[in-house]
Amino acid sequence: MTDSPASSRLALAAAGVTVVLWASAFVSIRSAGAAYSPGALALGRLLAGALVLGAVLLIRREGLPARGAYPGILISGLLWFGAYMVVLNWGEQEVDAGTAAMVVNIGPILIALLGARFLGEKLPPRLVAGMGVSFAGAVAVGLSMSGEGHASVLGVVLCLLAAIAYAGGVVAQKPALAHGSALQVTTFGCLAGTVACLPFAGQLIDEAGRAPLSATLNMVYLGVFPTALAFTTWAYALARTTAGRMGATTYAVPALVVVMAWVILGELPGLLTLAGGALCLAGVAVSRSRPKPVKATAGSADAAPARLRGRAEAELPDKGKV
Repeated sequence: MTDSPASSRLALAAAGVTVVLWASAFVSIRSAGAAYSPGALALGRLLAGALVLGAVLLIRREGLPARGAYPGILISGLLWFGAYMVVLNWGEQEVDAGTAAMVVNIGPILIALLGARFLGEKLPPRLVAGMGVSFAGAVAVGLSMSGEGHASVLGVVLCLLAAIAYAGGVVAQKPALAHGSALQVTTFGCLAGTVACLPFAGQLIDEAGRAPLSATLNMVYLGVFPTALAFTTWAYALARTTAGRMGATTYAVPALVVVMAWVILGELPGLLTLAGGALCLAGVAVSRSRPKPVKATAGSADAAPARLRGRAEAELPDKGKV
């Protein structure tokens, strides 16, 4: 079934909300990550997100999703909400932000490939070309942000694992949305990730007592907005398009991070950073564009069958005559 233009616009707006909030998460992680260890930060973020999502679910009285949604919810919860957050937090302590951004941005490419393999999604030329342009932009942004001497093999491996977990979680979530609403799938996925991170509860309690208020507030912000709200708007948009196109949309995140770091942190971007951000946005535009329908003209090949049908119908005997 094809969505109406209004529904398509809502899905695009939801995707926009997601990428803006996910971009803002990088600024908050820099503050919270200085006071909280990777596992504790992930658990605190997920707890805040689960509380908000659970409250909204009760208010809306949506109840439980259908049974068919649970495999996808469980897999996406463990991979994306759980493993991805912990491994990425850990990886960013081992490598600089630029290197982490370059490696993690393999994720959208993996999403497109896994979507084609397991979901039967097509890889149209515009999507492939747009992702190539965006990935080149992400590499440019990463190179411009990379610091000297702050990278390790462990950090690169961790960021690669984060990209794989992210891609696997997205592809697993897509079929679950056929059996449950965006809110249901997000809420129970967040709960699954929270349960998986409970072994870090002791660290969270210990570190929360020593962490500055600003770090704790940033952790709560990560749970309420980039997790509870952004993951829900993501699921809403994902239910209305392919996993590959949604993955390509996240290439707008590096460009937005550059702008936010400039405005909020006063970090003036260099020319390479600006060029990379522009490439990221250009690639997203290409990947989400659709080819214009070709109009058949009187002399075109597409019009020939119509002419032949008209001629054949004219040669048929009149049904009213015996």
